[in-house]
Amino acid sequence: MARIIVLDDVSDQGTLVKRILERKGHEVTAFTEEEEAINAAAKTAPDLAILDIKLKKMTGVEVLEEIKKVAPSVKVIMLTGYPTLETARESVRLGASDYCVKPIDKDELESKVEEVLAM
Repeated sequence: MARIIVLDDVSDQGTLVKRILERKGHEVTAFTEEEEAINAAAKTAPDLAILDIKLKKMTGVEVLEEIKKVAPSVKVIMLTGYPTLETARESVRLGASDYCVKPIDKDELESKVEEVLAM
């Protein structure tokens, strides 16, 4: 299956996404620190990155931009508890394939991951 990194400043959220996707057979690593996720993307070139938009030091959009520099082929899904058209447009412009709204719906997450990986 796919190698996936998850970045969320709330460790419980990252763990939840990790558990859902590991049950589908994916290899998932969850991070709470932006730099760690970017470094991991540079080292492992994951198939997919799932990034929260609201983080501690950077925004998810900034992390998306950095990850695309070190792993241009990575597909990205953004997570947000505060969906806005502006954020969605900026994310897509920078290379995100889709986004999910929190609280995370297991079925929606699974289907979006499947769709994005099939692109």
